[in-house]
Amino acid sequence: MTDTTTIFDVIRHGEPEGGPMYRGSKDDPLSTAGWQQMRDAITSADHWDVIVSSPMLRCVHFARELADRYQIPLHLDDDLREISFGDWEGRTAEEVMASDGERLSQFWANPVANTPPSGEPVSDFQTRVVARWYHWQEQLAGKRVLIVCHGGIVRMIAADVLHIPLEHAFSGLSTPYACRSRIQVNTSSYGRFQSLIGHGLISD
Repeated sequence: MTDTTTIFDVIRHGEPEGGPMYRGSKDDPLSTAGWQQMRDAITSADHWDVIVSSPMLRCVHFARELADRYQIPLHLDDDLREISFGDWEGRTAEEVMASDGERLSQFWANPVANTPPSGEPVSDFQTRVVARWYHWQEQLAGKRVLIVCHGGIVRMIAADVLHIPLEHAFSGLSTPYACRSRIQVNTSSYGRFQSLIGHGLISD
């Protein structure tokens, strides 16, 4: 087996239109501020061989702009869409607390055991994200890769890299808008080794 080192920069989208809410599968585009956050997070020092993006508007519009600028391939991956919050989507935490406070409190205390009404179970979300994370490690081995995605995706990837228990994956890592993480994956005859090189990064 040939030894390979793959570098992944994982960036969360910027602020979407509509303000803070349980957005999930609600497909809002970036706000003006969100576009600026994303552009500010990229500098001339950055270079990648390929971009992988969620197909949701708050990710893919910027990913396409960047792929065109760098003249590199762009892959859209539907399994990198955000977790669905079901009936809570499009509502603020305050609105959900007013109408469904007990369930929301249970979700905050243990999101694995307390799925939002009509939402996606966190365990299912983890399964689909981690499967694609390994897929792209294999498909893009040896390259420098940018993944444009969502806060939930960043948390699932980081939890896999750092072996964070699923019940702590959402609360254990802050992922503000346009937050960047860098992960190095080394593969050899001894196996595959993942390392979080940095989190909360803006640029090199």
